[in-house]
Amino acid sequence: MQPVLETNRLVLRELHPNDAEQFYQLNLNPNVIRYTGNTAFKNREEARHFLENYQDYKLNGYGRWAVIDKSNGAFLGWCGLKYDKNLDETDIGFRFFEHYWNKGYATESAKACISYGFEKLQLETIIGRAMLENVTSIKVLEKIGLTFDKAFDFDEQNKGVIYKIEKGLRK
Repeated sequence: MQPVLETNRLVLRELHPNDAEQFYQLNLNPNVIRYTGNTAFKNREEARHFLENYQDYKLNGYGRWAVIDKSNGAFLGWCGLKYDKNLDETDIGFRFFEHYWNKGYATESAKACISYGFEKLQLETIIGRAMLENVTSIKVLEKIGLTFDKAFDFDEQNKGVIYKIEKGLRK
Protein backbone atom coordinates (compact mmCIF):
# COMPACT_ATOMS: atom_id res chain seq x y z
CA MET A 1 0.00 0.00 0.00
CA GLN A 2 1.11 3.49 -0.80
CA PRO A 3 2.24 5.62 2.13
CA VAL A 4 0.26 8.77 2.81
CA LEU A 5 2.99 10.22 5.04
CA GLU A 6 6.50 9.32 6.12
CA THR A 7 8.62 10.47 9.02
CA ASN A 8 12.13 9.45 10.01
CA ARG A 9 10.90 6.24 11.67
CA LEU A 10 7.34 5.78 10.48
CA VAL A 11 5.10 5.23 7.49
CA LEU A 12 1.45 6.25 7.72
CA ARG A 13 -0.89 4.57 5.27
CA GLU A 14 -4.59 3.98 4.85
CA LEU A 15 -6.13 1.36 7.08
CA HIS A 16 -7.19 -1.78 5.23
CA PRO A 17 -9.37 -4.79 6.08
CA ASN A 18 -6.14 -6.83 6.24
CA ASP A 19 -5.34 -4.81 9.38
CA ALA A 20 -8.32 -6.37 11.17
CA GLU A 21 -6.26 -8.64 13.44
CA GLN A 22 -4.02 -5.79 14.61
CA PHE A 23 -6.99 -3.43 14.94
CA TYR A 24 -8.85 -6.03 17.01
CA GLN A 25 -5.82 -6.68 19.26
CA LEU A 26 -5.22 -2.95 19.75
CA ASN A 27 -8.71 -2.35 21.13
CA LEU A 28 -8.64 -5.47 23.33
CA ASN A 29 -6.29 -3.79 25.80
CA PRO A 30 -8.41 -1.89 28.36
CA ASN A 31 -5.49 0.50 28.99
CA VAL A 32 -5.46 1.48 25.30
CA ILE A 33 -9.16 2.32 25.15
CA ARG A 34 -9.50 3.54 28.74
CA TYR A 35 -9.91 7.21 27.82
CA THR A 36 -11.56 6.86 24.43
CA GLY A 37 -15.19 6.15 25.21
CA ASN A 38 -14.91 3.15 22.87
CA THR A 39 -15.44 -0.50 23.66
CA ALA A 40 -13.39 -3.39 22.35
CA PHE A 41 -14.52 -5.13 19.18
CA LYS A 42 -16.43 -8.33 19.99
CA ASN A 43 -14.29 -10.33 17.57
CA ARG A 44 -11.96 -10.08 14.59
CA GLU A 45 -14.87 -10.07 12.16
CA GLU A 46 -16.34 -6.98 13.80
CA ALA A 47 -12.98 -5.22 13.41
CA ARG A 48 -12.80 -6.33 9.76
CA HIS A 49 -16.36 -5.11 9.16
CA PHE A 50 -15.46 -1.72 10.65
CA LEU A 51 -12.43 -1.43 8.36
CA GLU A 52 -14.35 -2.60 5.28
CA ASN A 53 -16.92 0.12 5.90
CA TYR A 54 -14.53 2.92 6.89
CA GLN A 55 -15.53 5.71 4.51
CA ASP A 56 -13.48 8.71 5.69
CA TYR A 57 -10.90 8.50 2.89
CA LYS A 58 -13.59 8.48 0.23
CA LEU A 59 -15.83 11.09 1.87
CA ASN A 60 -13.21 13.54 3.15
CA GLY A 61 -9.94 12.65 1.45
CA TYR A 62 -8.33 11.79 4.78
CA GLY A 63 -8.89 9.86 7.98
CA ARG A 64 -7.09 7.76 10.56
CA TRP A 65 -4.00 6.02 9.17
CA ALA A 66 -2.11 2.90 10.17
CA VAL A 67 1.25 3.74 11.72
CA ILE A 68 3.97 1.34 10.59
CA ASP A 69 7.54 1.09 11.86
CA LYS A 70 9.86 1.59 8.86
CA SER A 71 12.59 -0.61 10.35
CA ASN A 72 10.54 -3.80 10.68
CA GLY A 73 7.06 -3.25 9.20
CA ALA A 74 5.32 -3.56 12.59
CA PHE A 75 1.81 -2.12 12.97
CA LEU A 76 2.22 0.23 15.94
CA GLY A 77 -1.28 1.68 16.02
CA TRP A 78 -3.04 4.47 14.20
CA CYS A 79 -2.94 8.24 13.96
CA GLY A 80 -4.68 10.73 11.77
CA LEU A 81 -7.24 13.38 11.10
CA LYS A 82 -11.00 12.92 11.28
CA TYR A 83 -13.61 15.30 9.96
CA ASP A 84 -16.84 15.62 11.95
CA LYS A 85 -19.55 16.90 9.62
CA ASN A 86 -21.94 17.69 12.49
CA LEU A 87 -19.40 19.96 14.20
CA ASP A 88 -17.67 21.04 10.96
CA GLU A 89 -14.25 20.42 12.46
CA THR A 90 -11.24 18.17 12.04
CA ASP A 91 -9.58 16.51 14.98
CA ILE A 92 -6.26 14.76 15.44
CA GLY A 93 -6.38 11.36 17.10
CA PHE A 94 -3.97 8.54 17.87
CA ARG A 95 -3.97 5.11 19.46
CA PHE A 96 -0.99 2.78 19.90
CA PHE A 97 -0.27 -0.63 21.34
CA GLU A 98 0.77 -0.15 24.96
CA HIS A 99 4.26 -1.60 24.43
CA TYR A 100 4.94 1.29 22.00
CA TRP A 101 3.97 4.03 24.46
CA ASN A 102 6.60 6.54 25.60
CA LYS A 103 8.77 6.08 22.51
CA GLY A 104 7.67 9.28 20.74
CA TYR A 105 5.56 7.56 18.07
CA ALA A 106 2.36 9.46 18.89
CA THR A 107 4.14 12.81 18.82
CA GLU A 108 6.09 11.99 15.65
CA SER A 109 3.07 10.74 13.71
CA ALA A 110 0.71 13.45 14.99
CA LYS A 111 3.17 16.23 14.03
CA ALA A 112 3.26 14.81 10.51
CA CYS A 113 -0.54 14.73 10.41
CA ILE A 114 -0.81 18.34 11.57
CA SER A 115 1.61 19.44 8.83
CA TYR A 116 -0.30 17.39 6.26
CA GLY A 117 -3.58 18.94 7.40
CA PHE A 118 -2.36 22.50 7.00
CA GLU A 119 -0.04 22.15 4.01
CA LYS A 120 -1.73 19.51 1.85
CA LEU A 121 -5.38 19.73 2.90
CA GLN A 122 -5.36 23.49 3.52
CA LEU A 123 -7.25 23.13 6.80
CA GLU A 124 -7.53 26.29 8.87
CA THR A 125 -7.97 24.71 12.33
CA ILE A 126 -7.32 21.30 13.87
CA ILE A 127 -8.57 20.33 17.30
CA GLY A 128 -7.74 17.55 19.72
CA ARG A 129 -10.08 16.12 22.34
CA ALA A 130 -9.06 14.23 25.44
CA MET A 131 -10.52 13.19 28.74
CA LEU A 132 -9.15 15.45 31.46
CA GLU A 133 -7.61 12.41 33.20
CA ASN A 134 -5.67 11.44 30.07
CA VAL A 135 -2.60 13.48 30.94
CA THR A 136 -0.34 11.64 28.49
CA SER A 137 -2.50 12.42 25.45
CA ILE A 138 -2.83 16.04 26.58
CA LYS A 139 0.99 16.25 26.71
CA VAL A 140 1.17 14.94 23.13
CA LEU A 141 -1.37 17.56 22.00
CA GLU A 142 0.77 20.26 23.62
CA LYS A 143 3.99 18.88 22.09
CA ILE A 144 2.50 19.07 18.60
CA GLY A 145 1.51 22.71 19.08
CA LEU A 146 -2.11 22.60 20.19
CA THR A 147 -3.17 24.85 23.06
CA PHE A 148 -6.04 24.60 25.50
CA ASP A 149 -9.28 25.96 24.04
CA LYS A 150 -12.06 24.88 26.40
CA ALA A 151 -13.44 22.24 28.73
CA PHE A 152 -16.40 20.05 27.83
CA ASP A 153 -18.33 17.06 29.14
CA PHE A 154 -16.83 14.05 27.37
CA ASP A 155 -19.74 11.96 28.57
CA GLU A 156 -21.93 11.88 31.66
CA GLN A 157 -19.07 10.69 33.88
CA ASN A 158 -15.95 12.27 32.40
CA LYS A 159 -14.75 15.80 31.92
CA GLY A 160 -12.85 16.55 28.76
CA VAL A 161 -10.69 19.23 27.19
CA ILE A 162 -10.42 20.55 23.68
CA TYR A 163 -7.08 21.75 22.40
CA LYS A 164 -6.70 23.67 19.15
CA ILE A 165 -4.17 24.87 16.62
CA GLU A 166 -4.79 27.32 13.80
CA LYS A 167 -2.89 27.40 10.54
CA GLY A 168 -1.68 30.98 10.91
CA LEU A 169 -0.64 30.53 14.54
CA ARG A 170 1.67 27.52 14.14
CA LYS A 171 5.01 27.64 15.93
